[in-house]
Amino acid sequence: MMVRDGAAGAGSAGRLPHSVVARSRDERREDARDRAVLEYGDRADAALDVLELLELAWHDSHGDVTPPTDVVDDVWVVAAGDLAHLASASRLAVADRRDLRLAADEVRARG
Repeated sequence: MMVRDGAAGAGSAGRLPHSVVARSRDERREDARDRAVLEYGDRADAALDVLELLELAWHDSHGDVTPPTDVVDDVWVVAAGDLAHLASASRLAVADRRDLRLAADEVRARG
């Protein structure tokens, strides 16, 4: 994606927040590493790969560089440390973030 003067490319109808432009995918991956290690142990790199695929799919579907922070948090919650659930939750995030939110709220309510 080409960004000039903070303006997003054609069709995005807006500007990218400086915080998104300034942080690379690699930096976002490293920021998530501690949580991935905590929840997935030796499979943390696979979990981070799934989250990277989520970013790519989100961009293709929604035009934003990354999903909103609350969507990513809902993915973590729904996945609950299970790599298969992480993949399913990531897919749900892209397809219908409202359904993901309902699923996450259900998990949170069970505490």
